[in-house]
Amino acid sequence: MRIAVVERALCKPDKCNQECVRACPVNRAGSKCVWVDSELKRAVIDERLCIGCGICVRKCPFAAIHIVNLPERLREELVFRYGVNGFELFRLPIPKQGAVVGIIGSNGVGKSTSLKLLSGELKPNLGKPEGADWSEVLRFFRGSELQPYFQKLAEGRLRAVRKPQEIDVIPRYVKGSVADVLRRVDERGLSAEVKEALALSNVWDREVARLSGGELQKLAVAAALVRDADVYLFDEPSSYLDVRERLRVAKAIRRIAESGKYVIVVEHDLAVLDYLCDYVHVLYGEPGAYGIVSLPRSARVGINVFLRGFLKEENVRFRDYEIKFHVKPPERVQKPEAVILKWGSLRKKLNGFELAVEEGEVYSGEVVGVVGPNGIGKTTFVRMLVGELEPDEGYVAAKPGARLSYKPQVIPRGELEGTVREVLAKAGVNVGSSFIQSELLLPLGLHKLLDRPVSELSGGELQRVAIAAALGREADVYLLDEPMAYLDIEQRYAVARVVRNLTQDRGVTTIVVEHDLVAQDFLADSIIVFTGEPGVKGRASSPLSLREGFNTLLRELSITFRRDPDTLRPRVNKEGSRLDRYLKSIGEYYYSAAVEEE
Repeated sequence: MRIAVVERALCKPDKCNQECVRACPVNRAGSKCVWVDSELKRAVIDERLCIGCGICVRKCPFAAIHIVNLPERLREELVFRYGVNGFELFRLPIPKQGAVVGIIGSNGVGKSTSLKLLSGELKPNLGKPEGADWSEVLRFFRGSELQPYFQKLAEGRLRAVRKPQEIDVIPRYVKGSVADVLRRVDERGLSAEVKEALALSNVWDREVARLSGGELQKLAVAAALVRDADVYLFDEPSSYLDVRERLRVAKAIRRIAESGKYVIVVEHDLAVLDYLCDYVHVLYGEPGAYGIVSLPRSARVGINVFLRGFLKEENVRFRDYEIKFHVKPPERVQKPEAVILKWGSLRKKLNGFELAVEEGEVYSGEVVGVVGPNGIGKTTFVRMLVGELEPDEGYVAAKPGARLSYKPQVIPRGELEGTVREVLAKAGVNVGSSFIQSELLLPLGLHKLLDRPVSELSGGELQRVAIAAALGREADVYLLDEPMAYLDIEQRYAVARVVRNLTQDRGVTTIVVEHDLVAQDFLADSIIVFTGEPGVKGRASSPLSLREGFNTLLRELSITFRRDPDTLRPRVNKEGSRLDRYLKSIGEYYYSAAVEEE
């Protein structure tokens, strides 16, 4: 079974020489396999005539064409296709009443499309350009758990609510205060309860236009929770949130499932996904071309399968490497001769907020993680290190001649003009270097985007460009503020591997501010912990060993972790469980020898 996909956003026939049409051997033999449709304003490929040579794929200057060979058996499992030569989705996740079903996979393989199909926003068309009627859809799902689900959806007996992925656009369409918005959509009389559960008191009377990303995320989750529905779908509910807020949102979502509703969640934070879900579907495929939904597995097994990149029961390897975790050495080794950057006891007052930082130093070849709640001063600290802010007390000193490279938390899209290649060149990155290409652009998947205008990039693509711009410059200290935002799981660990490899190979220091604790565990050699009262005062430790640092943070949060015995990845213990109580009693919140499953 061969499919030909032309990505509409990438195909620009008016800006190329139509190389796909000119180079196709079937066309040159006199048939019409590839042509440019004047109405669609993009290339069209006849899959019946395509011989799978791949010449058009290689010739396309915008990397818009995918020619993929798939098992013939999948032809009978095609659920949805976005028109001729559009993205194809095979199978669907199976909602389970009273349980939370998680979806894990790369960006662009159909996670959001799956949610739209299950919510009724899109109707399964079974790959037919003209669409399919409900009788065909129900016949297609006959004998499966999805048949009664779509039967109810078709008859209007199933109401679904979806929390969208794109929360940045909320202020454009929603006006008023948080309280006003929730009262308008509250169909269950739960505004007060949700206000308490999601800790919205501080922003209850604040206008939506003045909310931060994390506050917008909680508003979007709250607006879904107060609606009266049978199916609740959450697309990336933890973005922008710190660890405490992520678990607070997870608990609120679990309570919906416990009331007997269908709940489906797309999530990239492995700790949250594991804590929240009962079952997990792995989505795999080729981003922008096709996606395949795996069979459901328990949350632990499903996440481990994704990390290994191999579906044993289906005999499918969807990644050529495993994402592996290792138990780190418990102590940080002092290396005075390798100090690149140090600071005295820092004090800074800013807009009513007060930050105090213990003196510390970082070494060459070291990745330093920075963790703590939102609004606690992490970005202020990083800006003092790079010289954007002057401390009121204390000092920041780098070794003579040391150079710093900084990726800010907020990427100024409006200030970036030109193609990705041009933006990287302006940032001082030698795009033609074989080292940059093999160690940075290829692992981050940017080699296909070099000629794309930055204005057309998605949030995740822009994030990877910003990371490459920071890491591609020659420097001695790299500072990355929330580099995992907008990235899927595979991209997060691709970034983590790039950071670790470049840090060790170049003998430099990298400081990473990030809320994803599992990614920090994978990435960091030491940890700086921020505590205090968000928006009022913050305190930062000196760099600590991972064991001491994570124990300090999790003790504040009253959360314990254990290690999965198969993959060694950190897993959140259920609050009040036997292992949770035991680890708290011995003061080991993170790095414990107790890895046995309950």
